[in-house]
Amino acid sequence: MKDPIFGGVLRKLSLCRKAQNDTFLTWEDSMNRTTMRENAFKLLYEIEVQNDVTEEHINLFFENNDLNEDSVKEYISDIVNGTQLHKDSIIENVTKHLTEVWNYDRISKINKALLKLAIYEIVYKKIDFKIIINEVVELSKKYGEDTSPGFINGILASIVKTSGSVE
Repeated sequence: MKDPIFGGVLRKLSLCRKAQNDTFLTWEDSMNRTTMRENAFKLLYEIEVQNDVTEEHINLFFENNDLNEDSVKEYISDIVNGTQLHKDSIIENVTKHLTEVWNYDRISKINKALLKLAIYEIVYKKIDFKIIINEVVELSKKYGEDTSPGFINGILASIVKTSGSVE
């Protein structure tokens, strides 16, 4: 005869283990998205430097960075195509949130690429601004100048506040 209490405990442990695995999987997915976002930034930066984008350029980027998964290619292609499609609007959005002593041409190419990525995902993809701002600021710490994180955070916070996206 089975002990009903013991059986109940095992069931709860099993559910806890399942919940922990689900949490781990969610975290793992988040890390994959972060890596994809970083690769999208790298390609946007290349486009900023070369001031041109072609399908061949995108495919060469995928090949050189061993990005073979369809979901990764789709995500990065969406970012690149979306930022190109909305380029004028994104630049205008950044420009109107600059202080009087700044103009868009003064912004470093790294910061431009980061801002384009963030604004596209926040404004057009409607991804939670807290996630995007956090990840883009982290990328700016890794790739940008010492002043990049504060600059990026300030511009994006201003955009979010004026767009009414703040919760």
